[in-house]
Amino acid sequence: MLGRKQEINLQINQILDSCLIALAFWLCHSLRFYNPELFGATGEGNIPPFGDFFWLMAIIVPFTPVILEMHGYYSHVLQKTVWRSIRQLVRALLVVAVVIGGCVVFFKWGAQSRVVLALLVPVGGGFLLAKEALVRRYIRRKVVAERWHEEVIFVGGVGEMARLADQFDRAGESSIRAVDMIDLAKRPVGDLIAALHQHSVERVIFAAGHIHFEKVQEAISACEAEGVEAWLSTDFFETSIARPNMDVLGGRIMMVFRSAPDASWAMVLKSMLDRVGALVIILLTLPLWIFAWAGIRLNSPGPVLFKQKRGGKNGAPFVMYKFRTMGLDAEELKGALQAENQMSGPVFKVDNDPRVFKFGDFLRRRSIDELPQLLNVVLGQMSLVGPRPLPTDEVARIERTSQRRRLSMRPGLTCIWQISGRNSITSFDEWVELDLKYIDNWSIWLDIKILLLTLPAVLLRRGAK
Repeated sequence: MLGRKQEINLQINQILDSCLIALAFWLCHSLRFYNPELFGATGEGNIPPFGDFFWLMAIIVPFTPVILEMHGYYSHVLQKTVWRSIRQLVRALLVVAVVIGGCVVFFKWGAQSRVVLALLVPVGGGFLLAKEALVRRYIRRKVVAERWHEEVIFVGGVGEMARLADQFDRAGESSIRAVDMIDLAKRPVGDLIAALHQHSVERVIFAAGHIHFEKVQEAISACEAEGVEAWLSTDFFETSIARPNMDVLGGRIMMVFRSAPDASWAMVLKSMLDRVGALVIILLTLPLWIFAWAGIRLNSPGPVLFKQKRGGKNGAPFVMYKFRTMGLDAEELKGALQAENQMSGPVFKVDNDPRVFKFGDFLRRRSIDELPQLLNVVLGQMSLVGPRPLPTDEVARIERTSQRRRLSMRPGLTCIWQISGRNSITSFDEWVELDLKYIDNWSIWLDIKILLLTLPAVLLRRGAK
C-alpha cells in the first residue's frame, strides 16, 4: 500500500475492529445477563443493564484499535504468524486493562461485572483474529490472482532507480511492481508517454537526482497532462504545477504532483455511494429492464445487451454494458457513416443514426439503454458521476496528451456534459473542457448536484438522441 491509501486502509481496519469489539461486548453482556445460572448466579437482573456499561465501552471500543496499532498489529499482515498476532493482542489488552484499573481506583468508577470483562477477552480477541485471518486470505487470493501489486513506472537514472527499488523492498513495499523503467539519460520523454498508454498506471515514481532539470520537468509535465500522479524522490525540485504536496513511500519523503483528486475519505465515500446507489436504482428500475428486454427481443434478433470495450480509469479497458439499440451489423456500417460524423476529434456521433432500430431509438431518447451500466458501477468499473467512457479505439486516437487527463477519474454514467444538453455540443475540445472542469472542482456535493440535475434532463429528454 502507498501513502494515503495505506492510511485509509488502516483507518478502515480500525473502524471494523471497533465495531467487532462493540459487538463482542454486547454478546458477552447478553450472555451474562440472560444466563446467570451458567456463572453460578441467580436472577436475570443481577448485573446492571447494558447502558450502565457505557464508560467501559467508551474506553475499550475506540482505544483498543489505537493501542493495537502502537504494537504493530496492523503491519505486515502476510508475514505475521498467528502466535505473533496473539502476543500483540495480549499486550494491547494488558494496556487496556491497566487503563480500566486506573479509572476504577482513581475515579471510583465501578466495574459492574468482572465476568463480562473476562468473557470479552476470548470473544473479542477471537473476533479480531478471525477478521485478520479473513483479511490475510483475501490479500493472498489477490496476490495469486496478480491483482494485489500496484503497477508503477520508474523514471530517472539507472543507478537511482535500482537503489530506490531496493529501498522499497527493504521497507516492505512489496505491493509495488515496476512494469517499466525509463532511463531519461538515454530514452526520450515520448517513451514515458507510450508506456503510460500501454500500462495504464496511476503513478510514476521519479528517481532522478542526476538527470538534467529540464528533462525531469518535461517528464513530470507529461504526467500532469495525462492525469497520472508523479512521485518525485527529491527535496530540491521547485515547480508551478498545481497541487504539489508531500507524502511518504518506503520511509522516504516524496514530493507528489497531482492533477486529479487523490486518495481521500471523500473518494472512499464516493465509491461506497456509487455501489449502494447503483443497487438501489437497479431495484427501482427493474420494470424498465424487463420492458427493454422484451422490446428488444420482439423488435430485433440477437442479444439484448450490447457489450463494448471502453477506456476506464487511466485508459485501462473494461467491458461496458448497454441495452442494444442497433442492428447486429452496426460496427460494419460505421465506416460508411464517417463522413456524416458531427463531432470533432476522435469521437463518432451521428444524428438519426440509420443503424438504430425503431424500439432502440425509443430506448435512447429516454436513456433507458444506459441502465445496464449500473452493473459496471456495482463492479467498480464506473461511477454514477464521472467523464463518459469512450470506446478504446477513440481513446487511442486522442492526439493531445492534455485531453487524456479526463481518464484520470473513473468514468461515469452522467457528467456535466450530460446535463448541459450533450447533443448541442459538437466539439470534442469543449466536451473535454467540461470533463476537466469536473475533475478540477470535484467534491461529493458536486456529484450530488449533477445527479439531481440528471433526473430532469432524462425526464425532459434534453439532448438524448
